[in-house]
Amino acid sequence: MQLAILFIVPFIGTVLGSAAIFLFPKGLAKPAEKLIVGFAAGVMIAASVWSLLLPAIEDSSYYMAAFGFAVGIGFLLLIDTLTPHLHANAENAEGRKAPGMTKTALLMLAVTIHNIPEGMAVGAGASAMLADSSTFAGSLALSLGIALQNFPEGMVISFPLYKEGKSKARAFLQGALSGAVEPAGAVIAFFLVSALSAAILPFFLSFAAGAMIYVVVEELIPESAEGEHSNIGTIGVAAGFIIMMLLDGIFG
Repeated sequence: MQLAILFIVPFIGTVLGSAAIFLFPKGLAKPAEKLIVGFAAGVMIAASVWSLLLPAIEDSSYYMAAFGFAVGIGFLLLIDTLTPHLHANAENAEGRKAPGMTKTALLMLAVTIHNIPEGMAVGAGASAMLADSSTFAGSLALSLGIALQNFPEGMVISFPLYKEGKSKARAFLQGALSGAVEPAGAVIAFFLVSALSAAILPFFLSFAAGAMIYVVVEELIPESAEGEHSNIGTIGVAAGFIIMMLLDGIFG
C-alpha cells in the first residue's frame, strides 16, 4: 500500500495540472506561468539535493554520488539529443528531425523526457525506504515534491490542446495521460534496484538527481527567466526550494 501511494502521488500532480483547463480555459497570465515554472524548478533542485544526493553520499561516498550525478546528466543529454521534442513557448523543435509530428506531440515528448528522471527518483526513494535508508515519510516528501512540480507539466499539454480546438475533456485527458510514464518509470527503477543490490542504490539516487538538474538547467530556469517578469520566476524558484526543503526536513 505504501509503495502504491509513493508511485501514484506524482501522477496526481499531473492530473490536477491538466484539470486547470476547466478553471482557466484561456490560460494563465505570463507572471503566473513564470511563478509556477520557477516553483517547479526550485522543488526539483531541493529534491535533488536533500532527497537524493545527500542520502547517496551518506550511504556511499562523494565519489559515487559524483559519478552517478554525471551519468544522470549524460543520460538526459543523450535522450534530449535523440528524441524530437518541443519546449513550452519555443518555436523550433529540438532533437532529431521528425517531419509530420504535431506541436502537441512534440510537447508531450518533452514532458515525457522530464518524467523519466522524476519517475526514477520516486522509485529510488521507495527502494531507499525498504533498505532503511529513508522513512516512508521521507520518501513521501519526495513524491509530494515531484507532484507539486508536475502541476505545470499537466498544463503544458492541456492548454495548447484546447487552443488547437480539442474539447476541454479531451485536453484534460491527454494532459493527464502525459504523466503516466512517471509511475511506470518509478516501478521500473524500484524493481531494478531490488533485483540488483541495495549497494547500487546510492548510484541510482545520484543518477536521478543529475537527470533532474539537467531538466532544471536546460529548460525550467530559462523558461522562467526569459522576457519580462523574470524576477517573478526567481521568486518562484526560491519558494519551491524552501517548501521542498521544509518538506524533507519535516518528513525526512
